[in-house]
Formats: sequence, structure tokens, C-alpha cells
Amino acid sequence: MQITSPAPRILIVEPLKSGLAVMARRLGEAGYRVVVASTATDAVSELHRAPVDLLLAELRMTPMSGIELVRLVRDDSSLKDLPVVLITGRSDATGAVDGFAAGADDVVAKPFHFEVLLARIAQRLAKARAVRELRRDNATLDARVTTRAIELGEMRAAFEASEAERRRLAAMVRVAD
Repeated sequence: MQITSPAPRILIVEPLKSGLAVMARRLGEAGYRVVVASTATDAVSELHRAPVDLLLAELRMTPMSGIELVRLVRDDSSLKDLPVVLITGRSDATGAVDGFAAGADDVVAKPFHFEVLLARIAQRLAKARAVRELRRDNATLDARVTTRAIELGEMRAAFEASEAERRRLAAMVRVAD
């Protein structure tokens, strides 16, 4: 699956250098721009340094876990809508449930087929893009409603002024008769 430009930027958080290198290489080959961090603390710094389109993080990390990282992201108003995918061990059902409870968009258990991970990432990115478009459209509609309300208020004021002038002229005609 090849990605069209501009390529989405993905931040990978993985404490194991070998896992980080493999994941970064594979995502890069799939057409994504990849940024890496070996700790959740480094990830938070990177998230505030430059925007990313998706956060892919290991669930079990120290000193800050992937779950704590998700909570930080969800509590930050500038990051709260960032798609987050956590990676967990095969037998870590509790961690997966905790990840979803913290606000993760998806949890992928190891071992996984890389193509499945790519499909999940593509789905999360598409959903995030659709939400951004809806927000942009809503902002445009809100601006149009505001403009129309102002125009309506101006038209009402002009009508009321015209009606007052008509009544004044009608009263003058009655006085003249």
C-alpha cells in the first residue's frame, strides 16, 4: 500500500532500538514520513515541536507508559484529536482495555502482520482527515450563518426605518388633507 503526497507524518514511540528501527523502516517504505522517540517523554517533546498525523506507541514503557502518554495527549487541547495506536503484547488484554479507556483509537497486539497495521493506520488517518474536513466545513457554515444573521439584522433595521418613514409620510398626508 503506497501513500500519496503529502505523506502523513507518524511518530513512533518504542523503547527497543531494534523494534524502533524495523518499524521506522517499514513505515518509511510504505510512504510515511517517520519520526521516532525511544521514550514517552521524548514523544511529548516531539509532539510539541512539530505536528504529526498519528502517534504509534508501545503500551508497556517506562518510566511513562503508553497509557499515560495517551492520557497526556487527550488532556492537551492542541493534541486531543491526534489518532493514537498502541502496540501491546499478545497476552495483554488488560493493557488493551486500559489503552482504550485512556483514549487510544486502536490497540494492536504483537505479533501482527505489518499489512494489517498499515491498514489500521490508513483507516485512522482517513478518519482524522474526515474529522478535520468536517470541522473546516462547520467553521465555514458558522461563518456563513453569522454573516447571514448580520445581513438579516441590517435588512430588518432598514425595513423598520423604511416603515417608520412610510408612517411619517402617511401622517403628513393625513394632516395635509
